[in-house]
Amino acid sequence: MTEITIFVLAVFVGFEVISKVPTTLHTPLMSQTNAIHGIVMLAGLIVLGYADDGLEYVIGTIAVAFGAINIVGGFMVTDRMLGMFAKKPKPKASSDGKGGA
Repeated sequence: MTEITIFVLAVFVGFEVISKVPTTLHTPLMSQTNAIHGIVMLAGLIVLGYADDGLEYVIGTIAVAFGAINIVGGFMVTDRMLGMFAKKPKPKASSDGKGGA
């Protein structure tokens, strides 16, 4: 019963903390959350390593799958964000001497 209480409180606190983050800070924080999801994946792998019954295998598999999805998605969002700040290549001048496009 104690574990369920801790889980419910962690879900509530996590929701409250995340819902208070302003949208201007959301994208920079994505790269930081990739490290947190890496810890989730590691914990899921540890659970799978010590699993004795089916429920533990299911919980570990779900943790690893969700961690992997969040890591890949976080890096995709971060890559897109960094792409917005990349310099665009300048169009090359025509080499036929006419100066037109």
